[in-house]
Amino acid sequence: MAANNRRMSGKKGAQVGSGGKRRRGLEGKGPTPPAEMRKGHAKQRAAAAKTRRAQGRTPQRRGGGKSPSEMVVGRNPVVEALRGGVPASTLYVQQFIDNDERVREALQLVAERGGINLMEAPRPELDRMTGGLNHQGMVLQVPPYEYAHPEDLTAAAYDEGEDPLIVALDGVTDPRNLGAVVRSVSAFGGHGVVVPERRSAGMTAGAWKTSAGTAARTPVARATNLTRVLEAYKKAGITVVGLAADGEAEVGDLEALGGPLVIVVGSEGKGLSRLVGETCDVRVRIPMPGGAESLNAGVAAGIVLYEAARRRS
Repeated sequence: MAANNRRMSGKKGAQVGSGGKRRRGLEGKGPTPPAEMRKGHAKQRAAAAKTRRAQGRTPQRRGGGKSPSEMVVGRNPVVEALRGGVPASTLYVQQFIDNDERVREALQLVAERGGINLMEAPRPELDRMTGGLNHQGMVLQVPPYEYAHPEDLTAAAYDEGEDPLIVALDGVTDPRNLGAVVRSVSAFGGHGVVVPERRSAGMTAGAWKTSAGTAARTPVARATNLTRVLEAYKKAGITVVGLAADGEAEVGDLEALGGPLVIVVGSEGKGLSRLVGETCDVRVRIPMPGGAESLNAGVAAGIVLYEAARRRS
């Protein structure tokens, strides 16, 4: 009996099968699905966004807060601001002011525009208002700028049945550059500009003047955290393209410029910050045969906006 047990112990028992997993593994996963069906792909995000638009689910508009009011001080700055269409609530003129041609032009522009209060004030009052600056008897009060919310820009594009075309500025601190970007966005059919809340140029009188009046119809949104806003745009199916001198693609070769797009422009000296650069779907460079090291934000944004508009036409 013991010998028999020894013989039985050498036999193999029942084996657990693979349940067909090995056979299925040999069969492969089949053909690669189209880009619109691959989770996380830019085209899949864009298709999902179009579906949401078709169902009428556009983001709720919330607004992005206001900037402080601003004073434009001095005869030449006041006249230039009024010529440039800078919004104004009140023009303060010193009592018994010398009536030269700049004063006359300012008063004429206020009368032509309408909606601007004209106040006469004694010199000590203007000194107090301006903190002792050389106001030359003229002070223009600019009301707070009402910033949009970043979602307002995409909502406006969807309402018009268009793919969003937005410029985001990263570390651009010169208001004149902001005004130039606003002007380019307006010229090439864009839907707005996004700026960070901190360490960034805001919509001052200087930005308004450089925009040549286009700031009245091109919204500027303010972002508490620019990286999070860019990530939200990406989840909504918008391709985020960063401009960088060492970008992996040339701007003329990027097919994504023809679709929903956010163009991120960094400062002239430092370029894109690390986190913002890592958030971009792709970084592109602008070829410069002349050998210039960099372009200012307004010029760089205008070049890419032109290429995007050309592809959309």
